[in-house]
Formats: sequence, structure tokens, C-alpha cells
Amino acid sequence: MKWLLPVLLCFACRSSPQAGTDYTSETLTVNRLTDHTYRHLTYLDVPGYGRVPCNGLIVVNDGEALVFDSPSTDATAGELVDFIGEELGATIKAVVATHFHDDCVGGLAAFHGRGIPSYGLAATVRRAQEEGNPVPENAFDKRISLSVGDIETLTLHPGPGHTPDNVVAYVPADRVLFGGCLVKETGATKGNLADADTARWSATIGTVRDSFPRLRVVVPGHGEPGGPELLTYTAELFDPER
Repeated sequence: MKWLLPVLLCFACRSSPQAGTDYTSETLTVNRLTDHTYRHLTYLDVPGYGRVPCNGLIVVNDGEALVFDSPSTDATAGELVDFIGEELGATIKAVVATHFHDDCVGGLAAFHGRGIPSYGLAATVRRAQEEGNPVPENAFDKRISLSVGDIETLTLHPGPGHTPDNVVAYVPADRVLFGGCLVKETGATKGNLADADTARWSATIGTVRDSFPRLRVVVPGHGEPGGPELLTYTAELFDPER
């Protein structure tokens, strides 16, 4: 298993585009970001370091939902599924893992047990199998488009960074990017580099910017959402010429 080191993460409070807390418990917080998107905030328990906050994204429209990244445990994933069904009135069409680490795939069994299909890049499926982590059921190459009602989402592999297989997800209707662990919150340090490609990370962020030039809201894998400045900060943090 790959652990994130909370001592290397910055969780400073700052303003964000959130519209307020819609749900909170000891293990799960859900915040509305835009008309169709929500951030889900859960925790990864790291022995010796405590609880590491982890972000995911929910996209909801016309009684349907997509989830990007599973909570790290089946119990919290089940809590998230219940919230989406009971409070948002939506049926989850799929869950997408943005890379093979526990903070993305740890609770997939809770989705599978309720008949919710999971997706991951082919490299994510392979690495999850190699690590003995929960494995997405359906593999895709490079990109996949999934919709909720008439709202489309695009999941894209822009290149290596935090891991070789990290993908990002974009919701064009709301101009929201879920950057996952490829994107850092402003002020964060480099974090867990066990599977990273630091030489190409900055160029990969450049591909994200070129692919989604109209984005407005950016949700990192850890820390507070922001705007395009999170991409600028991450690119500069890993600039090989600095």
C-alpha cells in the first residue's frame, strides 16, 4: 500500500468557491461547489501520522450521479453512497478512480456490493492488482466520457505526475476540474513522491491547462478547492528548471 504523508501536506484554511457544508459527520463532509458538483471530503488513516483529508468529486444531474474517487474505507464509501441516494435523490451510475492509491480505490467494494460499476485507466487497474489494492472493474485507455442526464464529464490521462496513471476529470457545463493528487492546493509541499515523475509533472499540468482552458473551479486531491491558480502553483512547484 502507498501511504500519503500528512507531514508533507499543507491544510491551511483559505477562501474557496464552496457554497457551504451540505453534510458532515466524523468521517464524511460534502460541500456543494456549483449547480451540479460537490466535493466529498473523507480521511485516510495513516499509522503514526493520523487522519489525512482526501477529496473526491460528485457530479449530479437529473437524478443521476457520478463519483470520482472512492473514500479509503468501505464503511465511509457506504456512507457516501447513502448520502447521494437519500439526500441528493440520485442513483450513482459509476465511480471513477483517478489513480491506484488507497485514497482513490480503498472503498470500491462498497460500490461494487451495490451494483455500481467502477472505472479506471488500464494502468490503474494493473497497478492496483500489483499492489493488492481494490481494483476498478472496467478499464479505459487515455480518456473516457461519462454522462449524468445531459451533463457530460471527461476523464483524461494528461501524463505522469503524482503517479504514472493519474487522471483528471472535467465537467464542462460547470467548468469544474477534479485534479486529484496531480494538483496541489496553493501552499502545499510536494507530498508523497513514492510513485511520482517529478521531471514531467510540470509538463503534465501544462497539458491539463491546454486541454481545459475555460475551467473555473479546481479541486485538488488534498486541501482546499480554488481556481486556475492551483495549476499555476503546481506547475511552478515541480518546474525542473527551478
